[in-house]
Amino acid sequence: MTRSELWRLEKYLRTLFRLDTITVVERPKQPDSVEVHIAGEFVGVLFKDEEDGEVSYAFNMAILEMDLPEPPTSRV
Repeated sequence: MTRSELWRLEKYLRTLFRLDTITVVERPKQPDSVEVHIAGEFVGVLFKDEEDGEVSYAFNMAILEMDLPEPPTSRV
């Protein structure tokens, strides 16, 4: 991806999520995708797809079950 695309994607994500700590980082060996970081921590990958002259981007974020908070105790 070009530097212009990286800047545009970063700007879009920062605006969409109202979060200025989002950064989009190149993946040197993967020209069709970039990493997404929040406050320096890796959170996912953005993939570029070009088909029939149209460009789209897919964001893939894995969430580990061990990272989720415990549910509240039920009140019976």
